[in-house]
Amino acid sequence: MAVRYSYLRQQFGDCPELWEELKRFVLTGDFTLGAPLKEFEQGFAKLIGTKYAIGVNSGTDAIKLSLRALGVGQGDEVITAANTFVATVGAICEIGATPVFVDCNDNFCMDVDLVEKAISERTRAIVPVHFTGYMTRMDRLVSIAEKYSLPIIEDACQSILAELKGKQAGTWGVTGAFSLHPLKNINVWSDGGVIVTDSDELDEKLRLLRNHGLVDRDHVKILGYNSRLDTFQAVVGNWILPQARQISNQRIENALYLDEGLGRLSQIGIPNRPSDMRIVFHLYSVLAQDRDALLEFCISRGIEAKIHYPVPIYRQEALSSFVGSSQFEKADYLAQNSISFPCDQHLTTEELDEIVQTVQEFYASRG
Repeated sequence: MAVRYSYLRQQFGDCPELWEELKRFVLTGDFTLGAPLKEFEQGFAKLIGTKYAIGVNSGTDAIKLSLRALGVGQGDEVITAANTFVATVGAICEIGATPVFVDCNDNFCMDVDLVEKAISERTRAIVPVHFTGYMTRMDRLVSIAEKYSLPIIEDACQSILAELKGKQAGTWGVTGAFSLHPLKNINVWSDGGVIVTDSDELDEKLRLLRNHGLVDRDHVKILGYNSRLDTFQAVVGNWILPQARQISNQRIENALYLDEGLGRLSQIGIPNRPSDMRIVFHLYSVLAQDRDALLEFCISRGIEAKIHYPVPIYRQEALSSFVGSSQFEKADYLAQNSISFPCDQHLTTEELDEIVQTVQEFYASRG
């Protein structure tokens, strides 16, 4: 039995009510900053538990605009994780700032115990990454940030509805950045992003920054960007937003099912699942002996496993000028030993069993 990784055909292959909504929307011509976008922003803010949500064109821009709104720019340093996706670092570099990397822990997130020694006189912000659906230990990071008067921008692109001690991802920092990319847990049909905040001042500035700095059609208050979330995509977002809790609940259920099956194998390491954390499993990643051979075996059997990511961001050629000879042991270890299996809300129990049985068969064949 093959087990695919992308679930988009199942999610959007049979949704006539959404097509009817889109048809009605097209007739309005309300394509730019339209009423469905306002509805989506209100619904997203309510879901996350913040005062404001601002729709932008990507999770990358959600980080970038947050940094710009806080005055971070040329020559400033921004602390972030050594094992994130390139978008986090790209957002920092795009405004002229310099990324300063901190190694991760066994849960794929920034090791907060290493943050303080990375702070310098040039540090202007901290961007923790809630990687794979886990959360950074924000309770401790907030204390460090307050000590040095540094704002936190949460890269929560992979962790919508994740929680730490009952407090949601995106609500710990001055802003939270989310992605609506098609392969995120809450997704639309193209790129899209959302910034959440409780700050009246930041809300006003972010809305200017995403729309060229325009107060109205004829008056430019500041220089900004063209980074609006398309209203067409907001229609899709409004359709999927009521499903958000069910989607995350099912992913959690599927992950725990895989934990139970794969956890019986001595060759598989299940990351710690902290009791005070709600992990939403954008990625279901575990540690595996003979990882590369296991990956090849799974793919040969139709199990679409993946590696996130085989080359840590700090080792990428494009970042060499920022990193020098620095090495981050845990980021390297996870890159060399982790493997991701399908875990989405559309998987059947039979498909989850097929993943477990395929991994069991691989290790049995190797004695």
